[in-house]
Amino acid sequence: MAPDMNLMTQDILSRKIPSTGELIPAIGLGTWQTFNVSAEAEKKPLEDVLKILIAKGGTVIDSSPMYGKSEEVVGDLSTSLKLNQKLFIATKVWTNGKDDGIKQMSDSFRLLRREKIDLMQIHNLTDWETHLKTLKVWKEEGKIKYIGLTHYLDSVHEKLAGIIVKEKVDFIQINYNLLNRHAEEKLLPAARDNGVAVLVNRPFEEGTLFQKTKGKKIPEWAKDFDCESWGQFFLKFILSNPAVTCVIPGTNKPHHMLDNIGAGWGRLPNQKQKENMVKFIST
Repeated sequence: MAPDMNLMTQDILSRKIPSTGELIPAIGLGTWQTFNVSAEAEKKPLEDVLKILIAKGGTVIDSSPMYGKSEEVVGDLSTSLKLNQKLFIATKVWTNGKDDGIKQMSDSFRLLRREKIDLMQIHNLTDWETHLKTLKVWKEEGKIKYIGLTHYLDSVHEKLAGIIVKEKVDFIQINYNLLNRHAEEKLLPAARDNGVAVLVNRPFEEGTLFQKTKGKKIPEWAKDFDCESWGQFFLKFILSNPAVTCVIPGTNKPHHMLDNIGAGWGRLPNQKQKENMVKFIST
């Protein structure tokens, strides 16, 4: 059963895309594993997830050809629900070679039911120099709105920081969370200083954060930044970094979608509170 969507009515936190000034909601939706489904019974809760995302002010959804049927499921469900054009759709190119890249991206347009894609990203920097040339042309032609680069490993942060200093891109998508703060050292400052928007993946460290806090109550002082759950605790920490534009936790559960998007309401932790959050989790 879908949760009561009347529970939260505030405007969701939005952040600017530096290259244009366009505002996007700071909580989005990832589709890795969760949208890679075939059975109709598995698609039903995903319909409710999409409805909640839009109803509560979210728009950003991220996918990839790497994610199995996820692009197709996003395209089919959002179209049948008449929500497709309300979404800020981000996907990726994940192959080698110019021609294969063009074919793969063209397939993504078809699967996502889009004539224009909001953000096309080069997945894990795969043949990035080749694809970046194509994406710059496609952006000029209006086929895509924004260009991005992604990775999920700390070991690539320095390389990615170097690229965005030299190359004009609109977005990066990276790993960053309360347990893994490596991006704070160089990559997030580089994004801030070079006017690059940041999508954050792996916000829960693949579930490890929930394992660490299982059976424990949220500290009383978390109420000072309007936190009502562990999920919001973890997401608000990420959003408290002003270089972060949007965080994209994945889920196939409507009540988790509602809880996640709740992190986009109310106050965010200040520097002292962030230090307390780090200490709390580390112990």
